[in-house]
Amino acid sequence: MILVIDCGNTRAKWGLHRGFARPGDGWRTLGSLPIGELGRLESEWQSFPQPRAIAIAHVAGSATRERLAMALRRFEARPIWVSARASQCGVTNGYTDPAQLGADRWAALIGARQIHRGPVLVVNAGTATTVDVLSSSGLFRGGLILPGPELMKESLATGTAGLPLARGEFAELPRNTADAIETGCLLAQVGAIERMHGRLEPGALCLVSGGSALRIAGRLNIPARVVENLVLEGLVLIASS
Repeated sequence: MILVIDCGNTRAKWGLHRGFARPGDGWRTLGSLPIGELGRLESEWQSFPQPRAIAIAHVAGSATRERLAMALRRFEARPIWVSARASQCGVTNGYTDPAQLGADRWAALIGARQIHRGPVLVVNAGTATTVDVLSSSGLFRGGLILPGPELMKESLATGTAGLPLARGEFAELPRNTADAIETGCLLAQVGAIERMHGRLEPGALCLVSGGSALRIAGRLNIPARVVENLVLEGLVLIASS
């Protein structure tokens, strides 16, 4: 078994994987907790067998890393705290400083490469949305980071005097403030993604993962596929390599 953990700014997700399976297959269990509840991890993992490998993509600060490390003490395998490399698992890192790329983005690129060998736009839509260009040869050419839809709405509510933090509905031509905010924040994501998709070779696929994946993918006018747990899929490949 392989234990993989994606610890972001809002939630920690994990999966226990049988290893060496096709993407989407091989999961024995999957789970998640809000960052503020990481103290429950030891009880959540109490029934897990000893994994032969543990891989973690962590981008949430030193305090959460310490909590994760404490929860992992019951396992004999030494955790791999993933960081981006110049190349790994068929992906070449085109960042000016390869180590500066976030571990979650790196793992998602590796997972995407396993799923689709052609040109692919890799979107991870969580607290922040990342939009990364991966060529057919496996070269990560660069990408974007922008606030996710919920963070955009929160910034409007806290940074302006008259705009509420309200949940509206998407509308082609919004006629109330809540719908205008919901639609504007969602289309900001869609526009950035479609613009970046145009930088890829013809026939490129867009893979979308993360908490806002379904909301975003349904509005895209490009070939797109929602992939659950793309970062975890990449972590399994890293742990197996």
